[in-house]
Amino acid sequence: MYHIIINPASRSGKGLKIWKDQVEPALRRGGTEYHTYFSEHAGDVAKIAGEILSHADSTPVSLIVLGGDGTVNEALQGISDPSKVILGYIPTGSSNDLARDLGIPTDPTAALDLILHSGTACSMDLGTVTYADGRKRRFAVSCGIGYDAAVCEEALRSKAKKVLNRIGLGKLTYLSIALKQLFATRAISGRLILDDKPPIEIGNILFTACMLHRFEGGGFMFSPDADATDGILNLCAVGDISKALILFALPTAFKGKHYRFNGITPYQAKKICIEVSSPLWVHTDGEVTQKSRSITVTCEQNALRIIKGQT
Repeated sequence: MYHIIINPASRSGKGLKIWKDQVEPALRRGGTEYHTYFSEHAGDVAKIAGEILSHADSTPVSLIVLGGDGTVNEALQGISDPSKVILGYIPTGSSNDLARDLGIPTDPTAALDLILHSGTACSMDLGTVTYADGRKRRFAVSCGIGYDAAVCEEALRSKAKKVLNRIGLGKLTYLSIALKQLFATRAISGRLILDDKPPIEIGNILFTACMLHRFEGGGFMFSPDADATDGILNLCAVGDISKALILFALPTAFKGKHYRFNGITPYQAKKICIEVSSPLWVHTDGEVTQKSRSITVTCEQNALRIIKGQT
């Protein structure tokens, strides 16, 4: 039995159509046994995942998520014990960075075929962010504090994005917000503490991205050396660099060439503490819930089994 959580609003509101026109007919043709759950509001996916797992026995639950990386992130918040799940992912989001790194097709029927027939269940690391107030949140791809999270936060509440999504131009929202946020961002000092070693001071932090996988933000290869099975967090720290130079540096991150610029620095650690002089937005897989003056990020090695393709 497959339990399938569907985010109808994914892929610019086309998630429901993708389910009805492509995925559901393929399941019926194959005689696959499944049960469906549809999210309607923020937080629904976590509740649904928790309810599914509450009825689980000793057999791992075969859970499929149809949505974006944010939908997977929401599902993780409801899964108290990831070892009880084998996750299949049908990526219908705007970024799909998790699928990009795991060889999961963005074509829905091909992703379904991978889950049902040709894919392999492999173990993958999960990360956890602990905020200054003690709250915790899991992530599968990356988390970050600062500029990138501020862009996500504004995009999530943008009225323009909803309009542009309807005509398939939602990414234009991110571009305009990214430029606005870049020049509106104030100088914030901070420091990094890696595995309880002496602090690394940064005079002007723009953002830090803690990566399990290589990509975030729709294909930015912020951590070319990231391995989601090694129990290590890869950190891309951006600070003490002019905003004008950032405009040249960020496009090079699509090829992982951004570390040639002074002020963009890679680090690795099993535990990363980031402290900033003023509260900043924090994201987990592009989902933004709160600001914080500090975060502690840890990695749980091989915590979740997920169906992947050839990479």
